[in-house]
Amino acid sequence: MQTNNSKIIVALDYADAASALILVNQLDSGLCKIKVGKELFTAAGPQFVEKLVNQNFDVFLDLKFHDIPNTVAKACEAASNLGVWMLNVHASGGIAMMQAALDGVNKSKHTPYLIAVTVLTSMNQASLSEVGIENTLENQVLKLAKLTQQAGLHGVVCSALEAKILRQQLGNDFCLVTPGIRPANVNQDDQSRVVTPQNALNSGASYLVIGRPITQAPNPLKALEHILQEIRLN
Repeated sequence: MQTNNSKIIVALDYADAASALILVNQLDSGLCKIKVGKELFTAAGPQFVEKLVNQNFDVFLDLKFHDIPNTVAKACEAASNLGVWMLNVHASGGIAMMQAALDGVNKSKHTPYLIAVTVLTSMNQASLSEVGIENTLENQVLKLAKLTQQAGLHGVVCSALEAKILRQQLGNDFCLVTPGIRPANVNQDDQSRVVTPQNALNSGASYLVIGRPITQAPNPLKALEHILQEIRLN
């Protein structure tokens, strides 16, 4: 499914297809991948995802499925049939749900990467405690990542701050997708745990999800190229 080697995934955080396409048409499908999340997918539908795929973009469909195993399996099969490069589920759904998701992917016409969400990057120790999890944030991420690997999935979404220990514990073939990436001197916005692109890669991240620093830049393509150049120079 992969059409380029870029480690940058641009987050299309838009409310409608028209706004997203204005941005997409300024990007180069050979230099980045694209992430479509819940808001845009709900507004624009599967047809929008297929349009991106037809424009030769690798699409990460970020819908974080979390339901009973049979429902998740069918959803993952349907998502895979859109031709996406990557999709995800919540690791907290458990091994049976994740294995069902993988079965769904394997039944599809395409076989995208299937990864799981560990702990959302907006969460910190206090918010974990609020929902009854007394594990440390790092230990909870590691626990869920190990569960994901045990289920046979290809990797996890995690903060780059946890990437180093996950890489050490889970090996070089496990895919680590890291949101909360901000180039130096950019506001952290609503992400509690953020690092720079180069620091994330040095920590073991496989792919970097970057949104506003690219999508809200005066020249999104130039911003993307600047980040890629920054990575290459280090």
